[in-house]
Amino acid sequence: MKSFWIGLILGILILPIGFYAYVKTGMIPVATSDPPMPFEKTLANDGLHARLKKEAPQKNLSAFTEADLVGGAQVYQTNCAFCHGLPGQASSGASRGMFPGPPQLFTADGSVTDDPVGVTYWKVKNGIRLTGMPGFHATLGEQQMWQVSALVASADKLTPAELDALRPGAAAATAAPAPSATPAHAPGATAPASH
Repeated sequence: MKSFWIGLILGILILPIGFYAYVKTGMIPVATSDPPMPFEKTLANDGLHARLKKEAPQKNLSAFTEADLVGGAQVYQTNCAFCHGLPGQASSGASRGMFPGPPQLFTADGSVTDDPVGVTYWKVKNGIRLTGMPGFHATLGEQQMWQVSALVASADKLTPAELDALRPGAAAATAAPAPSATPAHAPGATAPASH
């Protein structure tokens, strides 16, 4: 019986000690060009899908207007296009160097048009660990996150106006403030202090 307990304790200790040695000796794949660890993809996918099933909000894609999708295109241009690409454009060099590679959302292989818009919203809001996908909950408002989610969920049926808003440089042109006809200092306003 004593040898059973010694064997059990050694068996329990060998696994964490072996994993610790695997990590500390630099054998664990950490470079984007390394192959995935055993079970890495399965564990990540299973965990993500379970979380999405539990937490992704429900919203009907038909509730979004063309104005919402054009607004989503502006958000996409500023925050997403660098990694996820634009319609008809080659992927960026940075996105080709990521592991796993970010889906090119306006291609047949990378689109998320078959996902409910709430699933995409959850990913935009929370991000996905170990993928390079950041969470935008601290930098975008709820409406912006829903608009960009609706845009990519509709990627296969965008109108000409929505596609036009996705042209390279369109977001910068739309976001640039118009020149003001009002003077820099209104009468009675305090002028900035000169140094």
